[in-house]
Amino acid sequence: MKKTILITGSTDGIGKLAAIQLAKEGHEIYLHGRNSVKLLSVISEIKTISKNEKIKGFVADFSDLEAVSKMAEKVVNEVSKIDVLINNAGIYMSKTATNNNGLDIRIVVNYLAPYVLTKALLPLLKKSETGRIINLSSAAQSTVSESVMMGMERQSENTTYGQSKLALTMWSFDLAAREPDLTVIAVNPGSLLNTKMANEAYGQHWAPAEKGANLLVDLAISEMYNNDSGKYFNNDKGEDRGVFASAHPDVYDQDKIRQLIGVTNKVLGNLVS
Repeated sequence: MKKTILITGSTDGIGKLAAIQLAKEGHEIYLHGRNSVKLLSVISEIKTISKNEKIKGFVADFSDLEAVSKMAEKVVNEVSKIDVLINNAGIYMSKTATNNNGLDIRIVVNYLAPYVLTKALLPLLKKSETGRIINLSSAAQSTVSESVMMGMERQSENTTYGQSKLALTMWSFDLAAREPDLTVIAVNPGSLLNTKMANEAYGQHWAPAEKGANLLVDLAISEMYNNDSGKYFNNDKGEDRGVFASAHPDVYDQDKIRQLIGVTNKVLGNLVS
């Protein structure tokens, strides 16, 4: 069965590679990028490669949560349902450490933006018989600091990146519990894949980007994951392919999850007020 799939951060890296594979299989693909010119170019490229005309896109800078909300509104107005949402957009290195609200840019792009987008798109996901959300986590996971989340304290890039990815994973587990009719999976697509983000951050890579892209395709459309909501898939584990594995201990601490969601809603409420 052909699916409608939205992939954020899909104008390069594993998001783009996954989009190409899924488009070749005939699925309806919605790309996302922050640059409209690049987005249109990638849409045209994927149409040509896949011979699939059902490729469209949305523009939003994920460091700007107002832009994320506007994109979500546009999606709701233009798309009848979403079968799969892949929250792939992410950032490690940045010329600016904070966004225009004074929040750490990694916390915003890697956690708050997918949180805002997903909440807005839940009605479309619930229209699908097999609604699925894939959240891109990481092997790097660090205990979340409320002061960092609130923009009151600055810590290192590596630490805040790890906090953003742990926050995303904790929220994934919470969302899975709150939305039992959806499948929500957090995934480490593989450490130091050959992507722009990894090469800029570390100047090296350990594995081809296809390793992560192939996994995203599998997690997006394979029926074998229908009963795996609320789990963490680690593509660094296993031999031929990754496996479901334990995440950071905080993911299983209900008090810390409640605290995280409370702080998250406080941050978002402050931006609105």
